[in-house]
Amino acid sequence: MRKLYVLLLSLFLVTAAAPAYAADNGSWSVYPAASQVAARPYFYLSADPGQSIDDKVVVSNKTGEPLTFRLYAADAYNTARDGGFAVRTVAERQRGVGAWAKPARSRVTVPPHGRVTVPFTLSVPEGAEPGDHPGALVALDERVDKGDGAVALGVQRAVAARIYLRVGGPTVPALTVEDVRVSHHQPLVPGLGDSGATISYTLRNTGNVTLDPKVELRATGLFGRTLLARELTRIPGELLPGQRVRLREPWDGAPQLDWGNVELTASAKDTRESASAGFFALPWLVAVVLFVAGGAAGGMWVRLRLRAGGGLSRSSPRP
Repeated sequence: MRKLYVLLLSLFLVTAAAPAYAADNGSWSVYPAASQVAARPYFYLSADPGQSIDDKVVVSNKTGEPLTFRLYAADAYNTARDGGFAVRTVAERQRGVGAWAKPARSRVTVPPHGRVTVPFTLSVPEGAEPGDHPGALVALDERVDKGDGAVALGVQRAVAARIYLRVGGPTVPALTVEDVRVSHHQPLVPGLGDSGATISYTLRNTGNVTLDPKVELRATGLFGRTLLARELTRIPGELLPGQRVRLREPWDGAPQLDWGNVELTASAKDTRESASAGFFALPWLVAVVLFVAGGAAGGMWVRLRLRAGGGLSRSSPRP
């Protein structure tokens, strides 16, 4: 049977206790070359449009055999699932750091238990927009591990050292909350079974700097009663410029019968925005009963109208 190979790019961008807080997957690591002052967890760079910066990246091999990597720069973005920090693949189009940073070598072989330092130049174009331009330098193992069976799953691994570049000029922090929705999960019979709801919304960075957003949730019911008030924790720690993420917040114990409003307020440095959505909670059994009762009442009203119309017609005098 023909095998289907699926390419998965796994990027390890978390910090560890390796030298210079290297991004590490257990087999190799990538990190900035230490400066004369101290080790650096990431590349923190600043430049004006038209300026170039020279720096160095280190690729370390932790295995007992030589490893060869494709070395490239990539733009960063927030993942749609949870807003995590991720970078573009080598096949995707790069527009920022991924297009501006050029390693001196595009491929590097690192000896067993050794390391290689590679210079790179980051050239900011004249027309670059001011603000933050996040990205990374990626060491990609171009080998594909093939799985077994009728369908083979190929895995390609990479490790990336983050780059936080700020281009000189005006900085504009701006944040919006969009498309707030409330979806209820009601038991069939009121009072029996758990009730809950899911609040979904889009968090969008409309400015040109990276934000560390905070989101507050407040739900009110009939007559303005406060049903829920809390600060949310399922939000990205870094919302990159121009990025948006769709987030969901569970609401356990949401009312089974109520009519109210949900408001989300997002804040970050020098910016604060709110958005809201109304909701109407009604158990399924109550909804069915009301629907049947409404249908019966409507049918009765029609029959009464028809009878009344017929009676008037029979009592009308002939000309």
